[in-house]
Amino acid sequence: MITGERMGAVDENAAALGVPRKQLMESSGNAVARAVRDVAEPGDRVAIVAGRGNNGGDAFVAARFLDRYDVTTLLLGRAANVGTEIARENWDALEEAEYDTREVTDSSQFELPDADVVVDAMLGTGISGDLREPAATAAAEINAADATVVAVDVPSGFDADDGDHADNGVEADRVVTFHDTKPGLEDLDAEITVADIGIPAAAERYVGPGDIDLARPDTREGRPNVIGGGPYTGAPALAAQAALRSSAELAFVAAPDSVAGEIQGYSEDLIVQSYESDVLTPEVADDLLETAENYDNVVVIGPGLGTADETLEATRQFLSEYTGRAVVDADALEVVPEIETEATLVCTPNRGELARMGGPDTDDLAAAADEIEDFAAELGQIVLAKGENDVITDGERTRISRSGTVGMKVGGTGDTLAGIVAALLEHAEPLDAAAAGAHVNGLAGERLADRQEHGFLASDMLAELPAVLWGGDDE
Repeated sequence: MITGERMGAVDENAAALGVPRKQLMESSGNAVARAVRDVAEPGDRVAIVAGRGNNGGDAFVAARFLDRYDVTTLLLGRAANVGTEIARENWDALEEAEYDTREVTDSSQFELPDADVVVDAMLGTGISGDLREPAATAAAEINAADATVVAVDVPSGFDADDGDHADNGVEADRVVTFHDTKPGLEDLDAEITVADIGIPAAAERYVGPGDIDLARPDTREGRPNVIGGGPYTGAPALAAQAALRSSAELAFVAAPDSVAGEIQGYSEDLIVQSYESDVLTPEVADDLLETAENYDNVVVIGPGLGTADETLEATRQFLSEYTGRAVVDADALEVVPEIETEATLVCTPNRGELARMGGPDTDDLAAAADEIEDFAAELGQIVLAKGENDVITDGERTRISRSGTVGMKVGGTGDTLAGIVAALLEHAEPLDAAAAGAHVNGLAGERLADRQEHGFLASDMLAELPAVLWGGDDE
């Protein structure tokens, strides 16, 4: 089962793997035509009611495979406003080949032709709520028609993310959905067919540009709180700066008095909040917990924290009582298997840290992906295992990020990753944030490697993050 939102990411990943959406549209349209042929007799009247998106484009393709039938294709809106190039190309193909096509530019002008089969291709995944005009009028006529209704991907008015169906949505007799079923389709009073349209399994398994789109925030939001520093100062500064570069509006660093000034010196953009001890202690952890809970900040805990006994005890205490979202990195990782918590944790171990936590001891994380998935399930948290290939899993779903370069073995790249994930957690689901964060971090390294294969520093990667997330040149 796959949500409509996730399906969009998979489509984009497939294109990045060399299977473009135009090719998938051809396969989808062919699948719709097969479904029509299953319920129609040669010469039957088929009415296609299409929207201006790719859902309509699938139906435009289907029309070309239905020459044995009397087909009329109604476009809701003007052809000049068809929303994607590939859908517009398939509409143009129908017009050039002199198929019966009609534009409906006003809901008052909509009139459904007499038909034995109606194809509903008005709205696909990504649409929720009650139908608006002209789709509302068209849906009412489709529902009133004495015809078999075949819906493309999902019935118009059906929310493919949560399974809700609008009160004025299309009531389909058959649904041809693509690649995998969508949540809630099984509850409809309709025959559901899942059509394989040629999306490679790798489009779901491997993290790609679609995953970045899924996790990318639209605006700056969030104020992650980095708890780190003591023995080391660069790590928390890198994590906080990476969060800022990845859409956080503010980034806080909680650190001992003795190093607070040094951390502040890395960047004037950081808000450094010092506490009176040389390392994190249980007493300090109580205060930090109250702040994090009150302000609902995403927490990053671990970078540069150290492994003093009282620090590890403070970390156990904090994570056991915390109920929000946290990225757990570096020195904080070893306490995670010992605790029970209501918090949502994204644990970011390297290969050695993964083994010390109780996960598989391996140099090839991708080959051990199933074992890492089992470990995450046992842990009850998300694991982002860092290596030549990163493995990201919540214990049920697993993705692999293949981005990155050997130059990223330099210290600090794990700290930038922690900050990126923290920023994305403000917008995205934890697994999506972790997967996208791993890919963004790796792509930032690749951008630097294109210019200097060896010799770049983790701090150099910070300037690459906006370009990877939003495109264009960095500022």
